[in-house]
Amino acid sequence: MLSSDTIEVRARPRGKAATARQAAAARIGHVIFRVRDALFPIVLLTVAFGTRPRLAGGSIGTDHLVDAIGIAVALLGESLRVLVIGLVYITRGGQNRQVWANSLVDTGMFAHSRNPLYLANLLLFLGLALVHNGWAMYLIVVPFFVFTYVCIVAAEEQYLYGRFGETYAEYCRRVPRWLPSLRGLSGTLRNTEFDWMKVLRKEYGTPFAWSTGVLILMVWEHYGAMGAPPLGRGELAAIIGVWIILAIAYLSVRTLKLSGRLGAT
Repeated sequence: MLSSDTIEVRARPRGKAATARQAAAARIGHVIFRVRDALFPIVLLTVAFGTRPRLAGGSIGTDHLVDAIGIAVALLGESLRVLVIGLVYITRGGQNRQVWANSLVDTGMFAHSRNPLYLANLLLFLGLALVHNGWAMYLIVVPFFVFTYVCIVAAEEQYLYGRFGETYAEYCRRVPRWLPSLRGLSGTLRNTEFDWMKVLRKEYGTPFAWSTGVLILMVWEHYGAMGAPPLGRGELAAIIGVWIILAIAYLSVRTLKLSGRLGAT
């Protein structure tokens, strides 16, 4: 089997400095991969609620517009996650907290982007940053998650080059690393069966988590941002009501999943 460095050079010529940076990123990525389930929430929650949100444009009207843009960005990320999982799902949890894959998945959305789930996650974090609108979210959280995913991708690429060799190198030559290629997308959507039950089984927790975060941030900005008016009783009741509906939906799907009524996991 060829080494990962050999395959990398064959797939895309690099200078020594670029190769060294890629190797360093991969080493960091392997460490982050092992601790990300604990690290990511800690960083996000610490910055989001340890720093003050900012009222966009100095007015609550402008701020609500920025909130709407943030929610739209998060919904775009969630839609991409749903599309990826519903077409051809790939397990990203690794094995024993190590980067691992039993096969090379290059169909579904993975025929158009090598990392569509990570791109979707970055959109979710960007959406939350827009809702918060504090400088710390823009200067710490967004760069942090971009850096961590770049490193994780470097670690995964190193592993996949070593495991699948020239097959993976060829896949890298024809499929972009991040932004999806639209070429052939209509054919993918038309010819690949979409599995809504799989989406429910695999994805019900993510929209509940980020939408809960959005609702909490909307409350936080009314009390933490300078110049923001406090929420009225009706507004607070509406936010609580929306969260209760989301919680009921989450618990219902979870109960159906655990009972086996959503099919095999």
